[in-house]
Amino acid sequence: MATFDPVTTASQLATAYTQPLQSQLTTQTQNAQKQSTALNTLRSALSAFDTALSSLSSSKGLKQFTASFSTSGIATATTTSKAQAGSYQFHVEQIATAHQVVFEDLPAVPVALGGPITVQLADGSSINLNLVAADSDADGTISQAEIARAINQANDNQGKVVASVVTTGGQTQLLLTSTKTGEAGEITLDTSALPAGALRDALSGGRELTAAQDAVVWLGGQGGVRMQQASNTFTGIEGVSLTFTRAMTASEAPLALTVSDDTSGTADNVRKFITAYNTLRTAIDSLTKAGGESGTAGALASDAGVRALSSRLNSLLRTEYDGVSLTSLGVKADRNGQLSLDQSRLEKALQSDPAVLDKVFGSASVSAPTGLLGGMSSYLDQWLTSGGGQIANRQNSIQVLQKSLSARQTRLDAQYDNVYQRYLQQFTQLQALQAQMSQTSGLFATINTAA
Repeated sequence: MATFDPVTTASQLATAYTQPLQSQLTTQTQNAQKQSTALNTLRSALSAFDTALSSLSSSKGLKQFTASFSTSGIATATTTSKAQAGSYQFHVEQIATAHQVVFEDLPAVPVALGGPITVQLADGSSINLNLVAADSDADGTISQAEIARAINQANDNQGKVVASVVTTGGQTQLLLTSTKTGEAGEITLDTSALPAGALRDALSGGRELTAAQDAVVWLGGQGGVRMQQASNTFTGIEGVSLTFTRAMTASEAPLALTVSDDTSGTADNVRKFITAYNTLRTAIDSLTKAGGESGTAGALASDAGVRALSSRLNSLLRTEYDGVSLTSLGVKADRNGQLSLDQSRLEKALQSDPAVLDKVFGSASVSAPTGLLGGMSSYLDQWLTSGGGQIANRQNSIQVLQKSLSARQTRLDAQYDNVYQRYLQQFTQLQALQAQMSQTSGLFATINTAA
């Protein structure tokens, strides 16, 4: 008589009973996970592209210029796309400095001898102090460190003046520094409300370390156009920001600044856009590939929304801005949608119209999006907005589906267990009956042999 294992038999029969539904659930669960993973990949690709658009929309713009000086060590310069090629001359009479004054030999006086002090700035602002409340360690005296702390933490200060205690050669000094350069940052102390004594005398006799002065620069050299301001950074030339770092002597030759087109830097900026777009295009193509004989289909191959995304990006690339398209700038696409740059054509377009890059690419500014960058960034927001974008909504739907599939899997596991236990009980009983019959058959065989 053939024998069998109840456990194996019950497992096989329970598996056969639930297999059709289990196969369906497994496929649906795997597809949901693939969709979720693919959407995460798409979000990363779109976010990286959006970041690249924001970077290209910085204040400097895509068109680049170089700024060089006839003499080093006097100034530095940065340029934006609004600059114009040209030459300029300057004479730096003086640079702006921040006022700094030191008070030496300040005595530690009893709190009772303290009182109100006003730190005044030449711009009309002031910092009011109550030295009686400055005794933070409650030792009954007011030290230099406590005076410095009171100035720095005063509600009226707001970072206008920095007070510090400096010790040199065994002597402790209270140092006050204006955080702004220029004449308006000059510091004075009004100690008239203090009682007469050593503290009042010491605070009334500060020693100036650095004067508060404005920068004075002559455009066109000495005798040209005089420019005076509190900062050492001048932005009077459109698209050019100059920061002067030292004053010049009267005998020095004028500082010459030359602003020139940086064709290589401009082309590199356009290539940054091309590289960012090509990377996004590769990611989208991988997610939406048809598959078939050529390979496995992408997880979003049948997703109409993602195909609409791809179509919209292509449409924005072909759009004309102020009558000019990317093609006019030497940017072209191959049969796979990958972009490349003809630099010579770009340079010819810029020679014809220096502002053409700003017209076409515009800005991805949230408040005022313009051109290609603005159009693409605004459209990407429809996909990337957290909580309300298309990717977030789709991920939420997938999570709901995954919870439903998980619940169905739990019910199917319980069904499998019930069927398995029923079959196990039945075949265990059958095995016992089979064993009993085998024993009885053996007994009959023994009796017959004896007879």
